[in-house]
Amino acid sequence: MANSEALISSVSAIIDKIIPDAASRDQAKLELLRLESARELKPLKARISATLAESRADDPWTRRARPAFLYVMYAVILWALPMGLLAGLDPAAARAIMTATSAYLNGLPEPLYALFGTGYLGYTAARQWGKARGTDR
Repeated sequence: MANSEALISSVSAIIDKIIPDAASRDQAKLELLRLESARELKPLKARISATLAESRADDPWTRRARPAFLYVMYAVILWALPMGLLAGLDPAAARAIMTATSAYLNGLPEPLYALFGTGYLGYTAARQWGKARGTDR
């Protein structure tokens, strides 16, 4: 990012020296900024288009993979509600269940949690992108 800003600054200084007309100079600088932003947005567009392609796939397993994963995670989070009720009725049983659940969750590898975060953020970004473009309902 810093290299990009330095390059734009250098080219902008050259534009100031080469183009005498102020309006033409400003137009050239705007074009330079537009080209730079397009270069940075290109990888993001590629990733989002891949996600959208998966969501439009004919294979129901591919199409439903991300939402199904999110539903599983929601169920894990919502499990706190019955556990809270159980803790009120039988604190020892709730403590034993929480200890076993904590041991299980601590045993899961860290990359799995990273995968969840990436999948969740990627899915929501793709949904927002599709809604903004008007291609998703």
